[in-house]
Amino acid sequence: MDFPQYMGMGGQGADLHETQMPDNSETIQISSLALLKMLKHGRAGVPMEVMGLMLGDFVDDYTVRVLDVFAMPQSGTSVSVEAIDEAYQSSMMEMLRQTGRIETVVGWYHSHPGFGCWLSSVDINTQQMFEKLTSRAVAVVIDPIQSVRGKVVIDAFRLINPTAAMTGMEPRQSTSNIGQLHKPSIQALVHGLNRQYYSMAIDYRKNELEEKMLLNLNKKQWSHGMTLTNFSSHCEGNKTAVESMLRLAESYTKSVQEEQKLTAEELKTRHVGKQDPKRHLQVTVEEVMGNNIVQSLGTAIDEQAL
Repeated sequence: MDFPQYMGMGGQGADLHETQMPDNSETIQISSLALLKMLKHGRAGVPMEVMGLMLGDFVDDYTVRVLDVFAMPQSGTSVSVEAIDEAYQSSMMEMLRQTGRIETVVGWYHSHPGFGCWLSSVDINTQQMFEKLTSRAVAVVIDPIQSVRGKVVIDAFRLINPTAAMTGMEPRQSTSNIGQLHKPSIQALVHGLNRQYYSMAIDYRKNELEEKMLLNLNKKQWSHGMTLTNFSSHCEGNKTAVESMLRLAESYTKSVQEEQKLTAEELKTRHVGKQDPKRHLQVTVEEVMGNNIVQSLGTAIDEQAL
C-alpha cells in the first residue's frame, strides 16, 4: 500500500483516481495494559488534558498493534494540550532503543475529560507532525469521565489528505469492516470528522499474562475477612450511629403520636417527600449490629490464630 503517495508524497500532478487509498478495514489493536495505562493517566489528569505516546508495531497494511504507552510531560489545559515537537519524539525513540525496547512509536493519545472523542485544531496540528514522521501514525482520544465500568469511551483517528478532500473523493476504500466503526457523535461531526480526519476501528487484545493480571485486579484474598477496622474509628462510628438512632427514635415517637390525629386519606401521603424515621432507624440498627458482630468475631479469631 503506497501510503507516502496518498499522504501527498507521490509527486506533483499524481492522478488521485489511480492512487491506492487507505482501506477502512485497517484496525488498531490495543493491549489491555495500554488501555489501563491510558485510562489511569487520563483520570489522574482530570480536569486537565494529558497526552502520551503509543508503542507498538505495524503488523501489516491492515493492522496497527499498540503494546504499551507512556506519558509525556506536556502542559495542558481543560480544553487543549500543547503539541509535541519532532525533535523530542525522535530523541525519545532513540532512548527507548537504548533501553532495549524494540517497539516503535505508532501514534499518540490524549484525553478529552468530559467532552467526547474528536480532534480539535491543535490536535490536528499535532497529528500532522506525527504523520510527517510516520504516515500511518494514529491519534487516540479517550474520555476518562464518560468512561464507566464495562465501557470505555475511546476512538482512533487519522487525517484525510486535503488534496483528496478538495476533489470530493472518498478518503478511503469501503470494505466489510465498516460496520465495526463507532457511530459518529454530532459533536465529532461538527469538529471535522469525515472532513479533516476519519475514524478507525479499535480492537482489544490480551495475552495469557494480561488475562491473569485482569482476573486478579480487584480480587480479595482469604485474609481480607480477618482485617479489622481501626478501633478508634470503629468507636467513633458507633458513637455517631447511636446519636443518629436517638434522633430517629425521637422522630419516630413524634410521628406515631401525630398519626393518631390523621385521617385514613392523610395517612396514605404521610411520608411522601419526607424521611421515614421507622425505615431509617431499622437500616441503621442492622448496619451497626452487623459491623459490631464482624468486628467482635474478627477480634476473637485473630486472638486464637495469632
